Amino acid sequence: MLAGRLVRLIEKNSEKLARELSEKVWNSPRCSDLRKVPPDELQARTREIYQNLNNWLMDMTETEIERRYTELGARRAAQGVAYSHFLWAITATREHMTAFVQREGFSDTPMQLQGELELMHILAQFFDRALYFTAMGYEQERARIGTNLRRRREDHQAVHA
Repeated sequence: MLAGRLVRLIEKNSEKLARELSEKVWNSPRCSDLRKVPPDELQARTREIYQNLNNWLMDMTETEIERRYTELGARRAAQGVAYSHFLWAITATREHMTAFVQREGFSDTPMQLQGELELMHILAQFFDRALYFTAMGYEQERARIGTNLRRRREDHQAVHA
């Protein structure tokens, strides 16, 4: 696969990319709610996607991506992170990776350009699915939390009635 060289380049630079992205996310007012997430958890998640990019893009089934990102969406909802901030962080991850590929892609020949375009397409598909599944998990968790709160309120009212 022509994109494989670029994926390996991203994985090779995973620590640097994760560090840069973490700084970008932590300093963005659009992601300020992510301060509710323990810093080591956020750093580990950022590092994981860069270090295991080939696995995420080539080996994982849609069911595995659904499970992982639905769980992540539910976790962020339980942590009280605003979905808009969570969404922006995922979008920033995609943009950061895309900028790196464009900067480091060395598209001097049509074949290299084809590899870069192939990777961009695969990345777009992956992140579109990740966004959809995080939204599903987030919504499910918020509904569960809302149901639990209603039950507690109803129980409280029944006891004090």
